[in-house]
Amino acid sequence: MRSRTFIPVLAAACISLLSCDRVSTEPQGPSRPSFITNGVVDGDAHPAVVLLVMDVGGKPAFRCSATLIAPKVVLTAGHCAGEPGEFSGMRIFTESDVQDGNNNYPFAGPNTVEAAAWHAHPLFTEAAFFRHDVGVVLLKKAVQLPAGQYGTLPAANQLDALQRGSATVFTAVGYGLQRINPVFIEAEKIRMSAEPHLIQINTPGFTGDFSLLLSNNAATGGTCFGDSGGPNYLGSSNVIAGVTSFGLNGNCAGTGGVFRLDRQNVLDFVTQYLK
Repeated sequence: MRSRTFIPVLAAACISLLSCDRVSTEPQGPSRPSFITNGVVDGDAHPAVVLLVMDVGGKPAFRCSATLIAPKVVLTAGHCAGEPGEFSGMRIFTESDVQDGNNNYPFAGPNTVEAAAWHAHPLFTEAAFFRHDVGVVLLKKAVQLPAGQYGTLPAANQLDALQRGSATVFTAVGYGLQRINPVFIEAEKIRMSAEPHLIQINTPGFTGDFSLLLSNNAATGGTCFGDSGGPNYLGSSNVIAGVTSFGLNGNCAGTGGVFRLDRQNVLDFVTQYLK
């Protein structure tokens, strides 16, 4: 299943926003939930974080979260950029409150910028998305922010020194669902943030050296459907440790998976678009 969220325009046959995209409760490998749960309204705290809409066949079909790392370069998950030919168009929405903002969601309009091109990591595949789950979106027009507000990349292998536990905190930001359970879904398109801590890193056979597991509970908050591609900042800095990538259950609880940006092959892929 995809953690990117279906857009109702193309999901008319679904009972609700997520009913076509719910993660199976059966035991399985990483699936893709992505939103901020048990978080706070972000407001103007992270203006580099934007909502990303992806078109299929010329019509809006999915949404993710993403981060401006330069005026015309947006960082997101590989499964939000997709395989070649998977998406026919993309655009970002820059308002913190897209739900009640001045826009034409999910179509182009005020406070939106169309994409000129988009690329997932060259080794990305939908079949094993979590291994190379990073992508970039190149914009047709620049989004100007103060220099210190763009997201920045970590140094190579910077995260290897992190210690597991509640003292190693991240700031997760995104536009995903705020709540999901068998009887209730809260899915306002508002930028939210949470402060999960590090659960697993460099775990043989699971996170490997390419992902992290962060907490996802009522105390720390976490990520869910629609947060895919959004940043997990290191502490309160603007350094993006990784992008929201996967979850392990359909209720977006327990832990959230993050794709690491500090590996050299990932940095090489992203930085070529910053030159």
